[in-house]
Amino acid sequence: MSVDLPGRNMMQASDTAAIDKALENSQEMMAKDGYTLTWHLSGEDAVVVQVEAGPDACADCLSPTPVMEAIMGQALSSTPYRLDHVVLPNEH
Repeated sequence: MSVDLPGRNMMQASDTAAIDKALENSQEMMAKDGYTLTWHLSGEDAVVVQVEAGPDACADCLSPTPVMEAIMGQALSSTPYRLDHVVLPNEH
């Protein structure tokens, strides 16, 4: 089964599930600190991870961009995709 999502290339549903699963722990940890973590494809094999702050987000709990990119890159290493970059609120 393939999925055609707006702004995304045609990809297999299993790839979407693999990326969701790879980022699941980070999404849960970010949610505890008031952040929402989403992702979208950039090109054929790269993922952009975006973090958005909720109204009660803990500003001191967010790691700097290089640390977040290392964490997200490692998380995606089990998928056929690589990290393109991470977008943090106010470019932390």
